[in-house]
Amino acid sequence: MPRWLPRAFVLALVLLGGFQILSWAFHQTLGLLLNILVAFFLALAMEPAVDGLASRGVRRGLATGLVFLALLVAAAGFFAALGSVFADQITRIVDNLPSYVVDVVKWVNTTFHTDLDVDKLQSRFFHSDWVRGYLQSGAQNVWGISATLLGGIFQLLTVTLFTFYFAAEGPRLRVALCSVLPPARQTEVLRAWEIAVAKTGGYIYSRVLMALVSGIAHYVFLQLLGVPYAPALAIWIGVISQFVPTVGTYLAGALPMLIAFTVDPWAALWVLAFVIVYQQFENYVLQPRITAKTVDIHPAVAFGSVIAGTSLMGVVGALIAIPATATLQGFLGAYVKRYDVLDERISTGTAGSRDSRVSGDSRRMRGPR
Repeated sequence: MPRWLPRAFVLALVLLGGFQILSWAFHQTLGLLLNILVAFFLALAMEPAVDGLASRGVRRGLATGLVFLALLVAAAGFFAALGSVFADQITRIVDNLPSYVVDVVKWVNTTFHTDLDVDKLQSRFFHSDWVRGYLQSGAQNVWGISATLLGGIFQLLTVTLFTFYFAAEGPRLRVALCSVLPPARQTEVLRAWEIAVAKTGGYIYSRVLMALVSGIAHYVFLQLLGVPYAPALAIWIGVISQFVPTVGTYLAGALPMLIAFTVDPWAALWVLAFVIVYQQFENYVLQPRITAKTVDIHPAVAFGSVIAGTSLMGVVGALIAIPATATLQGFLGAYVKRYDVLDERISTGTAGSRDSRVSGDSRRMRGPR
């Protein structure tokens, strides 16, 4: 046996054991790492406001606290407005559920010429095995739902704490990071940090602006239809549709449709049609114009980044996909050298046809062989 073989075998076992330990530690702390990543991007989004207050003589810790307080007041107002809507509407739906069922059945019978019986439908529904099984499973999962809710509150507190420290200690964090790097690398890190702050802040600004436009448009439409709680529903649509990636529009439109359905089934269909039409207007007209001045990222790239982020990190990846992609694009744009295109046929799309005409002319000039 060669003398180096036992040492190599021991070294391989040590490396394998170290890899297993690191892999186990990574999976155990993956949730914490994701929370820190979300907190870092939230701190980047808050940094322009904190820097603005700090430049006016406010201590950075106090400035961060004031920004947090403003965000907390806005979130509290949002949930308070929607909480009153939910409580009142759920009470109204529960009290008027039998009459709603009767009205819907009459509307279906009149519209589609059917012969449905309300009493039979209610009897089949409440005595079905599906309803019984759902109620039993719901009663058994009360503790699981409570544990999930407590875990979500703990994660929210963790993200809030790290966000506050990242925003309040941003300059010190940059100094500590740059102190271990050579001067050339320090310049690159600071440039990347500035690009990340600009792109993340621009993304939040664009989302707030589009949420404002969406809320105003839906408020006017809901008022014209006579749907109750139009201001609160407009705020709901604006916030959820812009800050919940991919499926936010459909989640936002579900609540106004439900409330409009209690007024008139046709009103719910009109709300659905308006949500779809406005989404197309936002995707093809509003969003490209706003994001071109703030995030400067193509809608197709944004959509692909959201899908990729969701596949990699779930909801967290979907939330930070667009600002992360915009930051990467801005950082690469600062180092990739671009040249002017001399041939205008490339931009006009006539290069292929021109080449075919040139080749045809050359064949005619040569003549038959």
